[in-house]
Amino acid sequence: MGKKKAIPNYGKVLMNGTEYYRTRIEDADGKRFALYGKTPEELYDKVEEAKRQIEDCTFRRSSPTVKEYCEKWLLMQSANIRTTTLVDYTSKVKNYIVKPLGHMFIADVLPDDIKLAIIPAAKKSESVYRSVNMLIKCIFDSAEDSHLIDENPTKRLSAKGGIPMKDKVALTDEQVERLLSAIKGLPPYVFVMIGLYAGLRREEILALQWDCVFLDSEAPYLSVQRAWHTEHNRPVILTDLKTKAARRDIPLPKCLYDCLRDAKATSTSEYVVANSEGGPLSYTQFKRVWQYIVTRSTKERTYVRYINGQKIKHTIKPVLGEVAPHNGTVIYSLDFQVTPHQLRHTYITNLIYANVDPKTVQYLAGHENSKITMDIYAKAKYNKPRELATVVNEAFGQ
Repeated sequence: MGKKKAIPNYGKVLMNGTEYYRTRIEDADGKRFALYGKTPEELYDKVEEAKRQIEDCTFRRSSPTVKEYCEKWLLMQSANIRTTTLVDYTSKVKNYIVKPLGHMFIADVLPDDIKLAIIPAAKKSESVYRSVNMLIKCIFDSAEDSHLIDENPTKRLSAKGGIPMKDKVALTDEQVERLLSAIKGLPPYVFVMIGLYAGLRREEILALQWDCVFLDSEAPYLSVQRAWHTEHNRPVILTDLKTKAARRDIPLPKCLYDCLRDAKATSTSEYVVANSEGGPLSYTQFKRVWQYIVTRSTKERTYVRYINGQKIKHTIKPVLGEVAPHNGTVIYSLDFQVTPHQLRHTYITNLIYANVDPKTVQYLAGHENSKITMDIYAKAKYNKPRELATVVNEAFGQ
């Protein structure tokens, strides 16, 4: 038999001709309220249920929602990370953590909730998934350290996920020649030249100012001292670079020296790559500049036109060598795709092909971690079975 309940001696009260047992307890705010029952047992059960509810309410008040704690966590990080990193964190936290979990109390989040929440990130690239995975683990680790949760629901979360990224492929010499020929005299030309022959990141090129381009030096060079970022599409130029290694001086090969000399002669801006008003490009302005390359490629694409007020979608399938039907100055001359980062990758790869030692490549590329350089080095230098066959045979005396 179960243990008999120790029921207190409750007071009685007469209400509308009926006798009730009554007691008073305090709610979560410290206010007293009365409970009634026709029998001591009924009143006892009501008191126990009320206590459970009050304890639950008190617990929830001490437990923030995921949204509240994420905001606090981001604020705590703001003192230790770059502004641009904070912007990136804030965006990912909002879209991949707060959106699915923000309404929940952080102490109520279960491992299954985490697994469901991270599905959208798993459908993105590996880099996006890794970043979201890291953020959600850091946030719940912090909550655990602050004793807001008893058990961390992210501890078994898999680090693997996302769509695998394709190996970066450098442009061939023939592709470089065709690309430069296609955009000669057009807005992206100087940007592309700096990417191909100085290896700067996009944010480094768009922040480059003429005071960091030394054309009159005995050995002409440019100095990476600033970085371009955007906030709500507006350009922000920072002197806080991605890493300490990003701050570097890069010698100019003659083709880039000539390009920059000609560009400076006609420039009215302090920026090497500028908008029509002489300022740094916004994000949408850069996309428009890059579109000069896209429109000259054979990439299939869809665009929208309005005819008689109706939105009509058109898909075009460019043919190499043909003239664009709506723009006689555009010839589809590129049967390969180009990305801004591919320009930089081509620069690094060409240094490796020229037998530049890995440490020098690391410096010129602005890689803080030598592993990044060596990964590229290994793929570019050693992924040639035919050339390596002789080396291996010689090593083993065959």
